[in-house]
This record gives sequence, structure tokens and C-alpha cells, in this order.
Amino acid sequence: MIQNITVVGSGVMGRGIAYVAAAAGYSVILTDVSEEALHKAKEEIVKIAEKGLAIGKLTNEGFAHIKDKLVYSTDLKEAASTVDLIIEAVPEKGEIKRQVFETIEESAPAHCLFATNTSTMSPTEIASYAKRPDKTIAMHFFNPVHKMPLVEIIKGLETSEETAGTIKNTAEKMGKQTVVINEFPGFVTSRISALVGNEAFYMLQEGLGKPEDIDKAIKLGLNYPMGPFELADLVGLDARLNNLKYLHEKLGEKYRPAPLLEQYVKAGRLGRKSGKGVYDYTNNEKELIEK
Repeated sequence: MIQNITVVGSGVMGRGIAYVAAAAGYSVILTDVSEEALHKAKEEIVKIAEKGLAIGKLTNEGFAHIKDKLVYSTDLKEAASTVDLIIEAVPEKGEIKRQVFETIEESAPAHCLFATNTSTMSPTEIASYAKRPDKTIAMHFFNPVHKMPLVEIIKGLETSEETAGTIKNTAEKMGKQTVVINEFPGFVTSRISALVGNEAFYMLQEGLGKPEDIDKAIKLGLNYPMGPFELADLVGLDARLNNLKYLHEKLGEKYRPAPLLEQYVKAGRLGRKSGKGVYDYTNNEKELIEK
């Protein structure tokens, strides 16, 4: 049974995972190498919790649990030593994930399960960084974590059914719906999302229409909750480009990144986090997109 969880990485995804885990009643440690990053994450988590409490989406008990049972730490070895599940949510770079998994393998108790929050990378390969492939799995959360209802659970080559079942139950306790699938590059959602998002950049590159019109057409015509450019700006154009490069390498030409997307990233237009992506977030347009 999972009772204590450590989340590694306090970026947008890590802090979101820590929030939903704590709100569900788990004792959570959120770790990062940066004190500044942890301070920022705590501020954001408290804001989300206060808003959730105000609109009735978070109970008083859940709010208190987030305030009292969510711990922030820069000591990964210590944070890994007493928990039942470690969820890694660091950037999608193999060398960074390897460092995390080698560290937690040294410190985590034998029964501890390892999960990687990845949208494209192989849980089988990531499991090879440690020594418990039967206890390693991928949990693909979606941004923003506290609003998106799905967790895509991906079994690696040697992931046990017991591990998959425990992780499914844990995600559901966090209030998420789940799908459990076998590993293949891009899984289900990332393959489709990458194709749609990349095609939108090709449309923009070809002069087919303005970004807001392409987004509007996709939202109203296909019933998507966000347009492809809104979503790309939210997750980060650099993250979208990295995913496409990986899928292009693994699955072929249909995932070749649009040249315009590569240009935006080279120009530093990374989306909301940089203040400008497809859209400009330095003026009131940011508020309009968020509504």
C-alpha cells in the first residue's frame, strides 16, 4: 500500500503531481536541487490550494493536508529513504533521469516503486538506470495536473502486474482516470498530440491562417479543450520540439518537426514560461488565453 510519496523535480509537472498527491491524503516530499525552485513551487501550490478551497474543489481536510503534510527538500537521498513510491518529474533528458534513478536506487527501501513522468521516453530504458525493473513504470500526467483528469500508465518490458495495479489504484486515489498500456514510443496521447501540434505549425508556416483562427477551428470543430498553439505554449515549445525529435527518430518522417517550430525555439520563443511563444504573454492576451 502506498502511503508516502516523494516527487523529484519541482517544475510545473512536479509541483502539480505533489499537489494532487497531497490533496488525496498522501504524505508527500517534493524535492529539487534548487531552494529557489522549491520556494517558487510552494508559492504556486499554495495559490492553487487557496483557489481550490475557495471554489469548493478542495476540502478543508485536503487544504490542511497540503499545508501540513507536503514537505520541501533539497536532499534527494534522504527524501527517497522512507517512502513507498518515488515519482520522477525532471526534464525529458536521459542523462538527468539516469542521475535521479541511480541516486534513488541507492537510497530507496526495497519495496519502493519507481515511476517516471514522461510523455515519450521508454520506461524500460529508464528502468535500466536502477535495479528494480519489475517495480518501475511510467505515469504520464497532463498539464495542468490539478485539472486534467487522465494519467496514462505505461508498463515497461519487465514491469510486474502487481506494480501496474498498485500505480493504477494510486492514480485513482488522486482523483484521476487511468489507462494502462504497453510501452511503445509516444504511447497513445503524445503520438496524437504531437501530430496535431506539428501539423498546426506547418499550417502556420504555409500561411493557412492566423494562430487564433487555427486554434478556434480545432477547439470548436473537433471539440478540443485547447487549441494546438495554446497547448504548445503551455507545455513549452522546446519540450514539444524535443518530443517530436524523439518520435521522428523512433517512428519516422511523419513526426519530422516543422521548420517554423524549430525557428521559434532558436529565437527563445518557448511559450508562457519565456513570455512569448506563438502568442505574446506580456500583455492582456495572456489573460484572454487563460480564460
